[in-house]
Amino acid sequence: MSYVWGVDSSLNVTSERYDCVLTNFGRPDFWGRYLSTVPNAAEGITAEEVQLLHNSDTRILPIYNNFREATGYENGRVVARNTIFHARRLGIPTGKILFANVERFFAIDADWIRGFVDTFFPSGYRPGIYHDPVEGNFREAYCSAVSQDQKVATQLILWSAEPDPGVTTKQEAPSFNPAKPACRANVWAWQYGRDAEACPIDTNIIDRRLYNLLW
Repeated sequence: MSYVWGVDSSLNVTSERYDCVLTNFGRPDFWGRYLSTVPNAAEGITAEEVQLLHNSDTRILPIYNNFREATGYENGRVVARNTIFHARRLGIPTGKILFANVERFFAIDADWIRGFVDTFFPSGYRPGIYHDPVEGNFREAYCSAVSQDQKVATQLILWSAEPDPGVTTKQEAPSFNPAKPACRANVWAWQYGRDAEACPIDTNIIDRRLYNLLW
C-alpha cells in the first residue's frame, strides 16, 4: 500500500488513549506528537510515550510548535535550530523528518521558509511544515520561496490541512487527495479529519515515502 494511516494529538499518548484509538478507529501506523510542551497548546512527548508507541509498532511524527509567527529569514533559522535541539534532546536519530507547525492564522513569508530549510540542510534531519494551503497566505509564501531557491522544493516536505472531509476510521479513510500549492511541492501528508469526538485526535494519511522518514 502506498499510503499509510495515522493520527496526531496535542495530548500525551497514554495506554488509555492508544486503546481508545485502537477500539474506535483502528491501529495507527504513526502518531504525530509535539517535541516540547507549549502551555494551552500542546503537551510535549515523554520517554514513556516513545516507549509505548514504539512497542506498539507505531512510528512517531515529530512536530515543533513553540512559535507564533513565521516571518523573516533569521526567525526561520531560529525555529529550525530549536526544532533540531529538541529532536536531539529526545534522541531522534538523524535521517528522520521534523515538522514545524504553521497555523493558518500565522503571518508567514518566503524568507522564513528559506531560513528554515537552509538551517536544516546541514543538520542531517529532513525539514517538514504543517500548513493550510487554502486559508492564510502560506501558499503564496511557499511558491515565492521556491522561485527564489529550488532547494525549498526538493528538501521540504509539506503536511496539508485541507480539505477537511472529517474524521473516519482507518478502513474508511478517503483516497489521498490533499490541497497543494500551485507550484512544485512534496505534499506527502494530509490531515483530513480534526477533533474526533470519541478520542482527542486528528486523522491523517501520508505517503509511504514520508512513513519511511518517521521516527
